[in-house]
Amino acid sequence: MTAANRRQARDPWTGVALVLGLIWLVLSFYPVLYLVFTSFRTQATYISGQTWFPPLHPTLANYASAWEAGFARAFLNSAVVSLGALILILLTGLMAAYAITRMQSKFSNAVFTLLLAGLAIPAQAAIIPLYLWISHIGLYNTYLALILPSVGFAMPLTVLVFSNFLRDIPSSLFDAMMIDGAGSSGIFWRLVVPLSRPALTAMGIYNFIQVWNNFLFPLVLTQGGHLTVLPLALQHFEGAYTMNVPGILAAVTLSAIPLIVAYIVGRRQLLSGITAGFGR
Repeated sequence: MTAANRRQARDPWTGVALVLGLIWLVLSFYPVLYLVFTSFRTQATYISGQTWFPPLHPTLANYASAWEAGFARAFLNSAVVSLGALILILLTGLMAAYAITRMQSKFSNAVFTLLLAGLAIPAQAAIIPLYLWISHIGLYNTYLALILPSVGFAMPLTVLVFSNFLRDIPSSLFDAMMIDGAGSSGIFWRLVVPLSRPALTAMGIYNFIQVWNNFLFPLVLTQGGHLTVLPLALQHFEGAYTMNVPGILAAVTLSAIPLIVAYIVGRRQLLSGITAGFGR
């Protein structure tokens, strides 16, 4: 059979795969469209109208109600906690991975093993000791009460991915920079950080999502009020507007916008970083 005949034989299956892929795309993406469509409806049109189609008379009243209900402050709190934790996670995680991969000693291997053991400890199992510790050192109901635990629980996976990525950097590059007179800090900032951009992007997006959506730490380690973050604000908003489905979905859409933007901006680096961290 010639190459042309083989291509023709595969064409029907290619068409079937394309159709199935389109069906899966519609089934997967339509709930997102439904969420956005409904958030632009009024309560009356949601009850009486065709909820599966775009609204004929969209309104921003639901978004205004969500914003006036305290979402502006909750959005700011989530941004402060997520960005603060993310900077610490990426910086300390990459530094730890750099030290572990370059030292190659019994001590570094023991530290790496200890970090990996942290993957087996869920946050739910440690929340009571964590609450007692945070209260004892006077950080309860502060931004640090949310940032520090988020950094600690993100370290094991972050260091694992960064370590796997750094091991693929040729040793000749490190040797060349050392010959040029670069010290450990110079090698880190001028070689490791630029070459680790895919892994930094991948773990940045992953950890940002984890911290942004975290509900347990804000619930236990803060009293709400001026430190209310978006997951808690959504819970309070849902309790106040139980029957106002468009209003609730408008609040959900607002909370999801940063996550969608982060994925759109870094999707290519995200895929290459995940492949580098786990596939090699």
